[in-house]
Amino acid sequence: MFTGIVEEVGTVHSHQNGTLAIRCDRIREDAALGDSIAINGVDLTISTIADTTLSFDVMTETYRRANLTELGSGDAVNLERSVSASTRLSGHIVRGVVETTCTLDSFTPEGEALIARYLVEPEFLKFIVMKGPVAIDGVSLTVMRRDAESFAVSLVQYTQQNTNLTRRQVGDQINLETDIFARYVEQLLKERSN
Repeated sequence: MFTGIVEEVGTVHSHQNGTLAIRCDRIREDAALGDSIAINGVDLTISTIADTTLSFDVMTETYRRANLTELGSGDAVNLERSVSASTRLSGHIVRGVVETTCTLDSFTPEGEALIARYLVEPEFLKFIVMKGPVAIDGVSLTVMRRDAESFAVSLVQYTQQNTNLTRRQVGDQINLETDIFARYVEQLLKERSN
């Protein structure tokens, strides 16, 4: 489990044959084999620790659902270690289970903030609610706008400077994890109606 508060922006060192190697400093300091690390919001397990990198094995299902297939050497990725019993839950409960990708539609300046709008398929948009939590490339954000095809979030200056979100281009595929509580409610209501 994660909080959606990015600890470090790492860099892809290499990505081939289902192995993703990330160059990072802070995350690597106390890393151990088998630890869970969220990479752009995807919960992956450390398989190798080297002098400057951590390596992860990526499953086919993960490639199907997330944007990891697009990562190449030099790309910036959001990194977060899993929570511990003493961790503050500063963001929201993020499982690290990316359900799908959404498409960056626009960035619009609003004072010092930047409004990011994302297009998403209806089957996932139904789990996104106004003022509810959402994880975009692993970043915990609050939905500020929602319409029939998209949702928007406000990126404060800290988020702009300490995540990879503003390095993205319009049209990029971004990892999306919706609110787990909304998904539970839908499943319970479906089962109740059967």
